[in-house]
Amino acid sequence: MSDTILIPGGRDVRATLDTAASDGARSDAVVVACPPHPQQRGHRGDERLRAVSDALTDRGIDCLRFDYGDWDEGYGETTDADAAVGWALDRYDRVGLFGFSFGGTVALVAAASRPELAGVCALAPTARLNPDVDAVAALDDLADRGMPVRVLYATRDSTADWKPVIQRADELGVETVAFESDHFFVGRSGEVGEAAAAFLGPRLRDDL
Repeated sequence: MSDTILIPGGRDVRATLDTAASDGARSDAVVVACPPHPQQRGHRGDERLRAVSDALTDRGIDCLRFDYGDWDEGYGETTDADAAVGWALDRYDRVGLFGFSFGGTVALVAAASRPELAGVCALAPTARLNPDVDAVAALDDLADRGMPVRVLYATRDSTADWKPVIQRADELGVETVAFESDHFFVGRSGEVGEAAAAFLGPRLRDDL
């Protein structure tokens, strides 16, 4: 079951809330999912975000997939992610964060300023969106706060500048998972979804 949500704030941010409950009971946990680059047709219907959502709802966890507002070179998009997290924190006991590609970087940076989060998982994040939206620096902040982090990446990725992220993650002892794939994880969305949900699930539900 899915509902359309308008995220409050100064930008036009719309989202889809995929709910896990089939018996009318409300989940107390949700993952906010950040889409890839909006100028490269990234949107909340991205198949990798849908795969993560399917794996989460199968585990009894809701998923909020959102679209960014007007293009703002990574600045406004990070604000959008923070607004979506704020919406979720107002309504759920436990909140996690996920993002793919551009959205993976957004997720890491947004998580660094949200210690309330239960964990963050980034898929194929690029090192930097602009001088201030820096995934490598965000990893340092997240490690300092003890935030649970997993970074998923593709060994044949020639699209994102992922190597600095993985190098720093390894130096910090942040968990990484490699896929023999290209940046788009063609034919492997289901595996990606399971890898993200297997990490976030136990941090959002005690019975997983």
